[in-house]
Amino acid sequence: MCMIKKHDMRKVVVFRCAMLLGVFFLATTSTRAQQNIQFSQYVFNGLSVNPAYAGYKEDLYLNTFYRHQWVNFPGAPHTGGISLDGALNANDGKVGLGLQVMYDKLGPQDATSLYGNYSYRIPLDEEGNRRLCIGIAGGVTQYGLNGTALVYNDPADPAIPAAKINTTVPDARVGVYYFTPKYYIGLSVMDLFALYTVNNGYSWKGYNYNTIRKTQHLYLTAGTILNLSDDLKLKPSILMKEDFKGPTNVDLTAFLLIADKLWIGGSYRTGVKLWHKPALASDLEQLDAASAIVEFFANDRFRIGYSYDLTTSKMASYQSGSHEISLGITFPSKKQRVLSPRYF
Repeated sequence: MCMIKKHDMRKVVVFRCAMLLGVFFLATTSTRAQQNIQFSQYVFNGLSVNPAYAGYKEDLYLNTFYRHQWVNFPGAPHTGGISLDGALNANDGKVGLGLQVMYDKLGPQDATSLYGNYSYRIPLDEEGNRRLCIGIAGGVTQYGLNGTALVYNDPADPAIPAAKINTTVPDARVGVYYFTPKYYIGLSVMDLFALYTVNNGYSWKGYNYNTIRKTQHLYLTAGTILNLSDDLKLKPSILMKEDFKGPTNVDLTAFLLIADKLWIGGSYRTGVKLWHKPALASDLEQLDAASAIVEFFANDRFRIGYSYDLTTSKMASYQSGSHEISLGITFPSKKQRVLSPRYF
């Protein structure tokens, strides 16, 4: 009889989990237009793109963020939120929990969401610094449409709501996240129920507004940390966002970490053509934005970040860029334990 070592058995578990999740993601991806929230500081806001990130830092972590996109553009997006996550001390931190509240406003539309996140964090070494995390999140989103903010030619048009209308729907997210002290990779599907929830559009006097709603998106994230010297580290990362109908969006980001205190970096966002999409215009401009990002760690517990996006598309002349700020606070556990640095 062939004997399988414990280390090899872990590899088998990782492989099977990755294959099952990969098949699930491909089977549930929607074919609608991209419209999910965009963050330049996604590397410091992991819970917003993957529920399996819950508990990564193990200590209780509070993160707040606000983004004003396309300043001076009428109806430009405003996004804000707060999240709290951490790993349970019992069972070697195998369970991560998180809670996130987010508000997003775009012209006459707005959406307020509340998600609870659960992550099962499988340790792959004795120290627990290498883990395969499988996550799921469930919550509700309230969508709103303010009819009084619309501009229209016919004041008597019965399809225009005379006031603000709202609808609340359930939703879910799933993801997988693998990390070591040196690198990470994650895959997730957001707004999982969007394809199947038929009542998540607006209804007003018999008129349905089913197109004004979110849709499923697949996120792929990856990054690494490279030691350049004792006081200088390089952290490159990538985020790919796909809905299999609109343009494939890719963020390429790189940071320099100076003396474990100051992150200075930039990001380049563009569309890429990975395959032919019949419903997508062939003459769309691929360039989107370039970002400058600064993150300062006042101490081991407190982080503040700021980013500025300079739009490189044809919209550049109609707005004044995008601003994004974030604050992160870590609450150390009373339990004495040794963790490798959490760079992601």
